[in-house]
Amino acid sequence: MKATYYRCATCRHDCTGTAGTLFGDTRLPLSLWFEAMWYVVNQKHGVSALGLQRVLGVSYPTAWRWLHKLRRTMVRPGRDRLTGTVEVDEVYIGGERPGKRGRGAAGKALVLVAAQADGPQIGRIRLGRVANASQAVLTMAVAKMVEPKSQVLTDDWGGYGGLSKAGYDRQVVRKSAVVGDNLLPRANRVASLLQRWLLGTHQ
Repeated sequence: MKATYYRCATCRHDCTGTAGTLFGDTRLPLSLWFEAMWYVVNQKHGVSALGLQRVLGVSYPTAWRWLHKLRRTMVRPGRDRLTGTVEVDEVYIGGERPGKRGRGAAGKALVLVAAQADGPQIGRIRLGRVANASQAVLTMAVAKMVEPKSQVLTDDWGGYGGLSKAGYDRQVVRKSAVVGDNLLPRANRVASLLQRWLLGTHQ
């Protein structure tokens, strides 16, 4: 089926209805793109390019390229920072390794998790990779995710000690960083889903 072209009234340039969109210059039908989008957003455990290839019946390079395009598109630019009550915690991402676990673990990526409370549920979330769990780094990372004057719930880790001076109402919900009662359930739930998603993606 031949593509329908539209002419811009200003520059007189001809283009298709998909020009400048995620589907620009695609040679495959849009129905296949919609099938890919449905599959990606409906998998709780993450999507790998190999899995997408199996579902769509396309080549691996096409599945890999589409998956990365869809992931980039799903991140809305200029997103508002979180407000209200926000739980903040960190999670280390990476395969099992010998040695220390938790803060200070070697060879893993540290991700800061911020989860906004929506009643008893999880509202909007923000994730960001950080270099370490120092006070300077965590304060800057939280500032990018959460509006000042918001109530920020954390454990007693010293890395969050600068939040009050930065204009946040920091509340310590657990006096120890040692895992015990889950007093940051939203942030911990998001961290758990992130790890599960990565396991499904890199199976």
